[in-house]
Amino acid sequence: MNNTINRTDSIYANTGYGPHFDVLEIGLPDRVAVVEPDTAFWAIVERDALPDALSGKLVQDFRNQSEIFAKEMDHMRFGLTPSAVYFNPTERCNFNCTYCYLPEEMRRNGKNMTTQELEDALARLLSYFRGHLPEGMRPQVIFHGSEPMMVRDAMFAGIEKFNDDFVFGVQTNASLLDDEAISFLGEHQVGIGISLDGPKADLADLTRKNWNGTGSFSRVVKVMEKLSSYPAFNVIATVTKKNVQALPEMVDFFSDFGVGMVMFNPVRCTRQGGLDLKPDDLVLAKHFFDALDKTYELYEKTGKKLVVTNFANILAAIIGPTSRRLMCDISPCGGGRCFFALSAHGDLFPCSEFIGFPAFKGGNIYEDDIKDAIASPAFMKTTGRKVEDIEPCCSCAIRHFCGSPCPAEVHALHGTMKAPAPYCRFYEEQVRYAFRIIANGREDAYLWDGYKDETEESFCWAG
Repeated sequence: MNNTINRTDSIYANTGYGPHFDVLEIGLPDRVAVVEPDTAFWAIVERDALPDALSGKLVQDFRNQSEIFAKEMDHMRFGLTPSAVYFNPTERCNFNCTYCYLPEEMRRNGKNMTTQELEDALARLLSYFRGHLPEGMRPQVIFHGSEPMMVRDAMFAGIEKFNDDFVFGVQTNASLLDDEAISFLGEHQVGIGISLDGPKADLADLTRKNWNGTGSFSRVVKVMEKLSSYPAFNVIATVTKKNVQALPEMVDFFSDFGVGMVMFNPVRCTRQGGLDLKPDDLVLAKHFFDALDKTYELYEKTGKKLVVTNFANILAAIIGPTSRRLMCDISPCGGGRCFFALSAHGDLFPCSEFIGFPAFKGGNIYEDDIKDAIASPAFMKTTGRKVEDIEPCCSCAIRHFCGSPCPAEVHALHGTMKAPAPYCRFYEEQVRYAFRIIANGREDAYLWDGYKDETEESFCWAG
């Protein structure tokens, strides 16, 4: 909504010199959100006071701070350098999940890294990160998959050797996590993320199953019991049309097992299996928000939080752009810019989602300089993807709260990066929901503990 802004010294119309505000309905009868899209500035405004807000103090206050807002957003989008790597030490997996974004042949017969190859790669990564990260800052290495526990001995040897140099994490289907492995990971303070897609075996095992068609729900539940008190533990549930209605039930289920953080991650449409399981955007929104409502009810009754991390990240990004932890919901996304991925062959990609797409290979860690790979045309296809270049995202009020992710699935679906996200409507409704949470003063219940310590208030408007 472009407005004529009355001021005492002049009148600014939509000439390109004044700020352009959009009014966003957020599902409340008495309040709306006002957003300045270029800077992600926003305010919750009483509906009856909207004309005064858009012609008075709100506009002037924004103009006084707009340069700061613009610099902050520009740095967030273009000023960061990689501090993490998704390390894929094997192409193989003992599972054949219906929606996996990696090719089946790769997962069935692909390469395993040797201990020497893995340690050599870690040494080269360490040299790269020490070249640009602040002294004393440890970069993150997340062993990712396929299934990293398939090369357990090599991975554990690398963790043992470089434990003082990196912050390690492991994302696993949990089927190979035995007591010895859990003990080792705990002793070395390795973050553990496991995957589980439902509160019951018949649902969880429907899409997550091994090559014989058998799931591991009971095994994963036993692992969850053992990890319930582990501080660096989280769960990812991939949301499909098969399990979307069970999201509220999952909240109670995960909470009963002491899980503190869960990601309800909509299935990626990078490959046909995922696309076939994509839930309708509005169906996803309904059950996703019902689940979030359930986490609030849980918090009110017990004081315990179950943080839905992908929603918490959107909420944090609205409250303060630099407080977000995940970098999928901004453009350019974090791929190749805040993190990158390493394949079992040593090939470098902007993100693990691109492994399996050779055109996005930027180099090889054993043969090329990592800096050259990050600056390569292959990486720049991702790091140069901006919502300003995408229709209709370029004119969207929430473009810096969404980012039109994920570039890999957009490319897979459309053959181009300049297309909107397949979950566009869901992301829109998610931002509306987040603004309702903020308007009702309930954000603390949805955000991780200590988030306020990670933010600094630069502007506060009461109107």
